[in-house]
Amino acid sequence: MQWQAEMVRVPAPPFGEKERAEWLCERFREVGLDNPHIDELGNAIGSRSGRESGSRRVLLSAHIDTVFPPGTKIEADLKGSRLSAPGACDNGAGVAAMLAMAAALQQSGIATECDLVFVGNVGEEGEGDLRGMRHIYRDGPAARESIAAHIVLDGAGHESAVTHALGSQRYLVSITGPGGHSWTDAGRPNPIVLLSRAIERFSAVALPDIPRTTMNVGTVEGGTAINAIPERAAARFDLRSTDPEQLIRLEVELHRAVEDAVMAANHAAIHSANQGQRPEGSSVFFAIEKIGDRPAGRLPADCELMTLVEAVDRHLAIRTEMRLASTDANIPLSLGIPAVSIGGGGEGGGIHTHGEWYDARGRDLGLRRILLLVLAAAGA
Repeated sequence: MQWQAEMVRVPAPPFGEKERAEWLCERFREVGLDNPHIDELGNAIGSRSGRESGSRRVLLSAHIDTVFPPGTKIEADLKGSRLSAPGACDNGAGVAAMLAMAAALQQSGIATECDLVFVGNVGEEGEGDLRGMRHIYRDGPAARESIAAHIVLDGAGHESAVTHALGSQRYLVSITGPGGHSWTDAGRPNPIVLLSRAIERFSAVALPDIPRTTMNVGTVEGGTAINAIPERAAARFDLRSTDPEQLIRLEVELHRAVEDAVMAANHAAIHSANQGQRPEGSSVFFAIEKIGDRPAGRLPADCELMTLVEAVDRHLAIRTEMRLASTDANIPLSLGIPAVSIGGGGEGGGIHTHGEWYDARGRDLGLRRILLLVLAAAGA
């Protein structure tokens, strides 16, 4: 809990996790991990050699970033077993559990066959788009083919296991035009109106219940004054599905809705100009930028890691709840690498709010679960 309270006081806003990565590297050094360092992207990494060092590796990771922007006031209030602070649970609980594993293994001297790699990764939240985990698998310390298993620690709890990665695509759609005065330039295309038409059409697209598929417009922005035709309007779209084919379909529908709204406005502008009702140069343009891409994947039911999760939970009398979610495990699962995301024990609430909290009561069961799974996967 002291580690956890100390860590959450160190800010780690999106794309600003350096200070917390340095803090974690220092803790890796204190517990005796080998070669604690920060990689090119900002991930904090430490390792522990196995008996067959260099052949097979097990990764244990926990994201260190939060959703809270720079300048967020963070006051960690620790009373007994309860810690209240932004990020106390997500992912203070996961990082503290990872440190607990490193410390327990070092102090006990238990040997494993596989090397263990401990990663405090950046870029899990929001528009971070899993950049830290992508870097680990693209340029990290372990080649893909050498990774026997990857265990992700995220948040609290001890009963669920994320074995099915929810795929998502995120887009920034912007429409631009000449803008103008609401009276003297009346009739010019209005990007906010056109974007609204595109959103309305896209929202009418039928979504299947199976495979479950969702869409959301999370932000809309544009305009400078009530009496000005805006020069730009933009919106961010979040598309999710358990089926990659549905995401492709929705991407096509999004492009179609935006293109049709803009083309209709430009066609009307050309017609008005030919009739002398509107000056030339009233065209509008659009851009659709992909700002997030979390791939889908699934841990096979007959995979050894799945068997180990079930065996550990039977031993601890835990009723396993297999879940679907979007976590750092999306990257290895999409690459066919055995991975699972589990909680660090205890309980939490108010996630992603300033009232976030974590209660360590019952955490020991979650830590025992993690330790047994790590040892089984790494060949103790």
